[in-house]
Amino acid sequence: MSVLLTLWALLLLGAPGRGARPWEPCTDLRPLDILAEAVSTHSATDAVRTLQAQGVRGLQLASNAPHALSFPASRIFSRCDFFPEEFSIVITLKVPSLLPKKNEYLMTVLSEEQDTLLLGLRYSPTQLHFLFVSEDSAGTWQTRISFRSAALTDSQWHTLVLAVSAGSFSLASDCGPPLDIAADVPFPAALSVRGARFFVGSRKRTKGLFTGLLRQLVLLPGSDASSRVCPCRDAKLAVLSIPPILQGLAGTPEDNEVLRPPYETHMKVTLGSRPPCTKAEDAQFWFDAGRKGLFLCVGRQWVSVLAARERLDYVEEHQSLPTNAETLGVEVFAIPGAGLFVATANRKATSAIYKWTDGKFSSYQDIPTHQAQSWRYFTIGKQTFLAVANFEPNEKGQEFSVIYKWSRTKLRFRPYQRVATHSARDWEAFQMAGEHFLAVANHREGDNHNIDSVIYKWNPRTRLFEANQSIATSGAYDWEFFTVGPYSFLAVANAFNGTSTRLHSHLYVWLLGAFRLFQSFLTFGAADWEVFRIGERVFLAVANSHSYTAETQMQSDSYVINSVIYELNVTAQTFVTFQEIPTCSALDWEFFSVGEDYFLVVANSFDGHTFLVNSIIYRWQGYEGFVAAHSLPTFGCRDWETFSTAAGSYLVYSSAKEPLSRVLRLRTR
Repeated sequence: MSVLLTLWALLLLGAPGRGARPWEPCTDLRPLDILAEAVSTHSATDAVRTLQAQGVRGLQLASNAPHALSFPASRIFSRCDFFPEEFSIVITLKVPSLLPKKNEYLMTVLSEEQDTLLLGLRYSPTQLHFLFVSEDSAGTWQTRISFRSAALTDSQWHTLVLAVSAGSFSLASDCGPPLDIAADVPFPAALSVRGARFFVGSRKRTKGLFTGLLRQLVLLPGSDASSRVCPCRDAKLAVLSIPPILQGLAGTPEDNEVLRPPYETHMKVTLGSRPPCTKAEDAQFWFDAGRKGLFLCVGRQWVSVLAARERLDYVEEHQSLPTNAETLGVEVFAIPGAGLFVATANRKATSAIYKWTDGKFSSYQDIPTHQAQSWRYFTIGKQTFLAVANFEPNEKGQEFSVIYKWSRTKLRFRPYQRVATHSARDWEAFQMAGEHFLAVANHREGDNHNIDSVIYKWNPRTRLFEANQSIATSGAYDWEFFTVGPYSFLAVANAFNGTSTRLHSHLYVWLLGAFRLFQSFLTFGAADWEVFRIGERVFLAVANSHSYTAETQMQSDSYVINSVIYELNVTAQTFVTFQEIPTCSALDWEFFSVGEDYFLVVANSFDGHTFLVNSIIYRWQGYEGFVAAHSLPTFGCRDWETFSTAAGSYLVYSSAKEPLSRVLRLRTR
């Protein structure tokens, strides 16, 4: 049995190994606003004007600059050179009547070097044509998929969804039933867009220039967008992504015609400094393409009309941070007047603190530890503390975890209090009714995993933490404190009872001066609890790491297991299962937000065969729950932390398999 326990511990703790491959993200499965990208270019300033038709704003292209609304494909395909094999294109447009045999382009992707069309959308009076280049051993040719759409040129607004998947093509109009075409020639699996350029409303020339109004043009990789935009209250104006230049600008319809002066809105579009707001610009709009904000000139001042909504675009590696050894946990914190820091809990004899300097973390202080598992930062009044959970005994065979205090004169952390612990995994610091507490997760004592974990209370008289309550735990891995209204809760992640990881973790509520059992959850090697709120809703996520019993032994598929998100049912006064997410020996959850979007990132550590597995960022999608949005190659990932600076938002993760942590930057748009 002790051999099995050792093997299981090694899988969670890791040993030195080879580094992860560099991550090269492509587009991810997010809407790519082609129209907004095109309008954001320098040359778009005089190429469009905003007109109102039927109470809705749209963009009209100038006839003298067909190449102006364009941008290089590398702007949205920044990490790869291939157009997605499966995708949707969503278009909202108002098309005037066309002469017979006349065609106009909605969008094209052209190879700039050869001036050949790689992909395009054009329409005639009765059809919408999807064009793409095909290639095989016989040569290269252009394929055309044509959909009959008699109502397209009826001078009304329409929203079209073109969905492409292998050899299947479908077109849905105004959330109606799709028209499906099974073509002999499938869309290419690897259509290179290296050196290509997107053109909106043209094929780079005046002939075939789009003469209608365009409100929405969005590319959604990897998915049929119909489910994202339908059903909709106004199907003809179904929305996936509307550029800021058009948002919130609906007006009063005037006989179903494009409004004439003085109702036309002339739009200044710039990427650089703000233009002057003079008498000549009074009542005119200015779109700041750099910040994607809309302003109105009123009384010689630019007044914000529409603030840009910050959205997560993609994640990129910002810094590879060499650490003293494999890292089991990271803690990011800011000390007023001193700066931003990260503490790494390292497996070997020294852990470290790094300080954020010139946009990167640099070495600041080394602290002797004994296979440190995690750090916890907290304050009491004006005092600043940092507690480390030590897993192994010191040189004298004594098991102590240590609380360090920040010296405002030395600008360093100094030992403050030693606390006897047993293979400590985690500290949790919290306050209740003005009093300060620390809870330690004791994992095992010798081979006995069924031991007490302890809650300590700060004594203002002795200025020390003193034992306040003991709670029976089984291989405790993590504590999580949170409040709901007037009630305080403390959740423990029980990971192993000596024979099985299939056991109950518990949630306690503070009543009558002590924590008392509130609810139990069946978990599988629970390694972490994460509490978070979305609006008035309260969620609790558990990271399940491994399904093991003495009977089943260790099986490779026992690491690919669902982790669970629970939601508080206020009426029933209990947490109920909200969503189960497949994970690979999950060891940590981290919740964060970007703008109005909410995310969960999981630390996937092992899939039964390799430690080189992807950790996943999930985006909150309302009734759909959390949906995978970004895949991040990680190597024995153990812990995630998020932080923000004036320069932006970041994620940092620790690796239990190599002496290297990584800082990732969240790129927004």
